[in-house]
Amino acid sequence: MLNVKEKIANSLSLPKEIALDLPLVTATGRGEVTIENYKNLLEFTDIRIRIRTKEGVLTIEGERLLLRHVTTENLLVTGRVTGILFE
Repeated sequence: MLNVKEKIANSLSLPKEIALDLPLVTATGRGEVTIENYKNLLEFTDIRIRIRTKEGVLTIEGERLLLRHVTTENLLVTGRVTGILFE
């Protein structure tokens, strides 16, 4: 069952990630992940990055992970990504 915000987003043809503040995770191959609409950064090492989102905790695992770009709205992670998981 759709809630009111979902119904409005659908009727106005708005992207759900914008209307509902949902995370948008975009992987470009194994070398780059962009996360939009995140809440905060929980953990950052060169093998694991954990990010709190409205949908839960997003974990990115890999090798030589770096935060290349960080703003209040999005993150860019680079390195060799081996896994992306919502907890």
